[in-house]
Amino acid sequence: MTAENKHDHDLAPTIFVLFGATGDLAKRMVLPAFYRLSLEGLLPRQWLLVGNGRGDVAHEDFRQHVHDVLTEFGPKPEPAQWKPFAERLWFAGGGFTTDSPGSLLDDLAKARTALRGEPQLVHYLAIPPVAFEETTSALGQHGLVKDARVVYEKPFGTSPEKFRALDKVVHSVLDEQQVYRIDHFLGKEATQDLHTLRFANGLFDAMWNRRHVESVQIDVPEKLGITDRSVFYDATGAVLDMLVTHLFQVAAEVAMEPPASLGALDLQAAREKVISSFRTLDPSEVVLGQFTGYHDVPGVAAKSSMDTYVAARLWIDTPRWRDVPFYLRTGKRLAQSRQRVSLILRDPPGPLAGKLPAESNVLSFSLAGDGDIDLSLLTKKPGPGLDLDRGTAALPLSGLVGANPLPPYVRLIHDVLTGDRSLFTRPDGLAAVWNSVGPLLENRPEVAPYAPGSWGPAEARELIAPGRWLVGQ
Repeated sequence: MTAENKHDHDLAPTIFVLFGATGDLAKRMVLPAFYRLSLEGLLPRQWLLVGNGRGDVAHEDFRQHVHDVLTEFGPKPEPAQWKPFAERLWFAGGGFTTDSPGSLLDDLAKARTALRGEPQLVHYLAIPPVAFEETTSALGQHGLVKDARVVYEKPFGTSPEKFRALDKVVHSVLDEQQVYRIDHFLGKEATQDLHTLRFANGLFDAMWNRRHVESVQIDVPEKLGITDRSVFYDATGAVLDMLVTHLFQVAAEVAMEPPASLGALDLQAAREKVISSFRTLDPSEVVLGQFTGYHDVPGVAAKSSMDTYVAARLWIDTPRWRDVPFYLRTGKRLAQSRQRVSLILRDPPGPLAGKLPAESNVLSFSLAGDGDIDLSLLTKKPGPGLDLDRGTAALPLSGLVGANPLPPYVRLIHDVLTGDRSLFTRPDGLAAVWNSVGPLLENRPEVAPYAPGSWGPAEARELIAPGRWLVGQ
């Protein structure tokens, strides 16, 4: 079955407007996800994708660009699937501002005619955060917000003040139910499996609290650098790019109280409520780093002090988690790329109390790929003596019968098309995030150098002592 005759018949006709259509984010994430949706039959029967950018690009040239993108990043376009998909790709050039809509209005008028009616508009802002306010205002100025849905990439603001200013502009143009603030870590299969593991299994629900959990690690080291994103990254850094977005959101997924249901409103409410209990980050409990050679990357300012690494101790002031440290770590050009959440369990009382090695019992989740769940525990080594050894039980989620995991961007864009906001952030939660990180932005620790291919500054090992980072060290 080809992409031409496989569709989600329950979805309304849709025009998907991709701002920044020739940029890095669209290239690496959005366009491959959209093509995968087509292959999976998860797009409406009637749809068009209209790319937007400053240049004047012919439809055919844009289609060739998308073909090149998919050839590099996948899914690789095969002729039978590519041709019907490509016919639905258009490009509207000339930029898009409050002063000038470029050719977008004309192309949307033609698109509406082609789809015969008033199709749903989905605007995806795959553009730098600095352009969010102007583009949002332009959508309102040019009459493109009625019943539309608007997707904002992270970070949603770059400081508490800029968050409030952006939020004010967004709500002057859009109702909250029209807004989809994307954080692709919430779209990961394994992030969602946190809910199921905890709420569907009494064994884990019973130990999900300060009585049984000694500490939590959320660890996302990355081997890759910033070459393709240097200008964006030098204006953002690890704190804004990863800590206040992905890592804080995953911490909320771990720490939330059981929601009334897993529906969108209840799930969002539980997530945002626990974020409001995040204690303000103490700069003395944060380590910032920058890999050696950062200043040699084209696009980076010669004397930039931007962080490419952050490790932080986060405290969550709820009865369930009070006094349990959450250790968050991420960075560029590190020794390995991993995405792992680990709950380190306390030693149980009894005859072996005080005799067990550190980190004996660990429940961990890989957030990478299709995800897997690992349980590390101590057991008696077979033999005549009472010799203890660590064993691991692993459950690869992709091995479940009938499993068909979707990459995060595929899942989240499909949720936008269906109107499901459960895996998207809300302004009250983001306001709490910015309140938590505000003092760190105002009083940044000195950025420590670290060697590419290492595990970052030595200060991060001191931060977690007497424990240790479970990934890599």
